[in-house]
Amino acid sequence: MKQHQAQGISNAKIILIGEHSVVYGQPAIALPLTTVNVHVTIKKSLTDDIIIESKYFNGNLSQLPKSMIGFKHLINFLVQKNNVEASMLIKIKSDLPAERGMGSSAAVAIALIRAFYQFIQKPLTKTRLLNLANIAEKDTHKNPSGLDAATSASQNPIWMVRNQELKNIPINLNGYLVIADSGIKGKTSEAISVVKEKLIQEPNETQVLIEKLGQLTYSAKDALSNNQISILGDIFNDAQKILVELGVSSVQLDKLINLSLANGSLGSKLTGGGKGGCFISLVKDKVAAHQLVDALTNAGVNRTWIQPLFEEEND
Repeated sequence: MKQHQAQGISNAKIILIGEHSVVYGQPAIALPLTTVNVHVTIKKSLTDDIIIESKYFNGNLSQLPKSMIGFKHLINFLVQKNNVEASMLIKIKSDLPAERGMGSSAAVAIALIRAFYQFIQKPLTKTRLLNLANIAEKDTHKNPSGLDAATSASQNPIWMVRNQELKNIPINLNGYLVIADSGIKGKTSEAISVVKEKLIQEPNETQVLIEKLGQLTYSAKDALSNNQISILGDIFNDAQKILVELGVSSVQLDKLINLSLANGSLGSKLTGGGKGGCFISLVKDKVAAHQLVDALTNAGVNRTWIQPLFEEEND
């Protein structure tokens, strides 16, 4: 029996620390942004078609653009696998910007699968959820690590080492994270190539930098679980200096990070691929978070998000 309407929710993710060095066997930490969500609702359609409503596309599933082909494959698989009538209206509402390293495609897939299983009133295990999300992610990223999907489905930070099982790690930190969009699309593949070339040209020096990022990631894990906010801020700043040395920052990112440090940030760094995209700043409380957002807004930053690093109690 199908429900009249079903809903699925997921969240954004950012890389807290370990981008780029994770490619070379070092650990990385990803953080779910529980304040930045994707909502998917599914209800029976008045037609015998699957209709999609979203900010990027409105229309019949069969006409989805190539950039969204992963979702087409996923929806068709879900319908056929569960022997469901192909008559539904799927509404996708996302707070996530695309191509900013926040796991937009994985978050949509997770919310979509959750809504679908609620719609057909079938149980959904976490393993099945992540395996299904991988169908869409393979079309989007060719060889996905699974990190985006796992973090979008989680409420806890995720510890990742290449070719090892992803693990949840504890967080006990009284602080806030301000995530800001530099306004420039991130260039992940270009940034990865820059590091690869640097390893060829300066192998010893570059390997040392990569290993330092790995050590900082272990230190960040300890700081997160022991409420060491000042130490974590220093770790962010040290990591950013290394990312600049590796050549994956940008003039705009450097400028906005310096502005953040002058306006209450305990530590700021780029997040994700770099060469643009987003950056993160650690602040001590909600007041400091809003003051930093105001300073960034005055400097021309259009999109910011505030994420508590602990579970906020409702007023």
